[in-house]
This record gives sequence, structure tokens and C-alpha cells, in this order.
Amino acid sequence: MKLAQDSIIIQEKLTDYLLKRLPKDDKSQYLAKAGYTQTNWRQLEQDLRQQILTLDAIPTEKTQFGQKYEIIGFLKGPNDKCLNVKTIWIVTETDTRLVTLLPA
Repeated sequence: MKLAQDSIIIQEKLTDYLLKRLPKDDKSQYLAKAGYTQTNWRQLEQDLRQQILTLDAIPTEKTQFGQKYEIIGFLKGPNDKCLNVKTIWIVTETDTRLVTLLPA
């Protein structure tokens, strides 16, 4: 199953969570290996749409908020390095949105 290409990817999810250095569960250093930074967050959003949302999504768990899906694939960054990533998405009655991204 493919998730919607217009799935919601909130800017703050990218700039204040995935691309921001955090003391716990930091993902920014992993994404930096492919050239992603807070200043080029739009590139990460575009790459998620073009490289990850085009892959099959696998249902994982049903929660009170909606059905969760994971998509595992390679993300080729601005510096042409590839990262193996697992993204988690949630589908509700009204929309589909990115929950998180992890090294796969």
C-alpha cells in the first residue's frame, strides 16, 4: 500500500525534532551524514515525498489516534550519500502524517 503523496510533514517535526541536536534520541547526526541540516529542511521534506512515500507502507499497529504504518527505504541526501531509514506514519480519518524517522 502506498501512502498519500500529500501526507502532512510538519516543518517543526523536521526543524525542531529530526534536524535539531537533542540530548536523547538524537537523529540529527544520522541525517547530517547525508547532508541534511536545519537550513535545508525543505530538501529533507522533498526527499521524503519523492524517495520514501513512493515505497510500500506496512501497517504496524492500530492506536486510538489511527493506524500506524512504517516505510523502510534508502534516503539519498544532498551530498549523494544514502541512509537506510525507517519512517513511521499515522493515518487518521482525516489525514496522513509523519510521526518519526529512525535509522533502519
